[in-house]
Amino acid sequence: MKIGPIQLRNNLIVAPMAGVTDRPFRSLCKAMGAGMAVSEMVASNSLLWGSEKTIRRGNHEGEVEPKVIQIAGADPGMMAEAAKYNVDSGAHIIDINMGCPAKKICNVYAGSALLQDEPLVARIIDAVVKAVQVPVTLKIRTGWNKDNRNALRIARIAEDHGIQALAMHGRTRACMYTGDAEYDTIRAVKQSVSIPVVANGDVTTPEKAKFVLEYTGADAVMIGRAAQGRPWIFREIQYFLETGAHLPPPTVAEIREVLVGHLHDLYSFYGYERGTRVARKHISWYTKGLKNSAVFRARMNTLESSELQLAAVASFFGELTAHSARLEYVEDEVALAA
Repeated sequence: MKIGPIQLRNNLIVAPMAGVTDRPFRSLCKAMGAGMAVSEMVASNSLLWGSEKTIRRGNHEGEVEPKVIQIAGADPGMMAEAAKYNVDSGAHIIDINMGCPAKKICNVYAGSALLQDEPLVARIIDAVVKAVQVPVTLKIRTGWNKDNRNALRIARIAEDHGIQALAMHGRTRACMYTGDAEYDTIRAVKQSVSIPVVANGDVTTPEKAKFVLEYTGADAVMIGRAAQGRPWIFREIQYFLETGAHLPPPTVAEIREVLVGHLHDLYSFYGYERGTRVARKHISWYTKGLKNSAVFRARMNTLESSELQLAAVASFFGELTAHSARLEYVEDEVALAA
């Protein structure tokens, strides 16, 4: 898949997720087979560019290219300046956020709230595209609500104003993350535009990725929540798409190695105190569904240092290894823990 002049190594993309797709997570997913990873959204307000949070979100040091920065906002001029600022800081692709359903984003008329104002959508895209010399992409949902699915019109606006690729989550803003993603709208959009279309929403297995690509005709799939605690999903999908067969599940030893490496990257990136707090959710995701993990995860939230975290992880996976060389997920971990 190509985005403008940029050739991706495959058509598997990490979805932007606030509080998740930081540099350590993006780098890990790329190492595990993702062809591209999009940053957490970065504010377009220049007053925030010097904040520690914004600087960290835009940090791509040492990351495998392409480096993709997603910007969020509702003012065309500010969005254009944000795009230029991030390109000057090393971004190879600028992604415009018109898909985030969070209330705090929509309340300031950014994210998916913009889908209600098609003329403003056009002005923002036009301003950003004209401001930079790198490809500009767009992330949207199918519409504001089920009575106002306007993704087809938004897609045509995007193409007409220079967007190089369009990613679409198969839910409306009103749906948030409830119910099942629908792919008919993505399919219709793909048939109506000539730019690459990326399908997003409920891509959780290699089989589902294959189905979504074939059903929608999309050029790529974008994976978000399914990669949390399972970054190896990208290599599993790629292998399945290429061979029709499944890779064997990762061993306990490999998962421990991946998790520990991820933890050390988080401690280095955030500092030990903040890194320890950020690490808790990742440890929970890696271990969810594993035997006796409910008790382990509850205890993890009480540990206040990286040393204690690492020791607890070593102990937990040591016990797993004693029972089986490969991960075994259980249906009711809470019942087992009780």
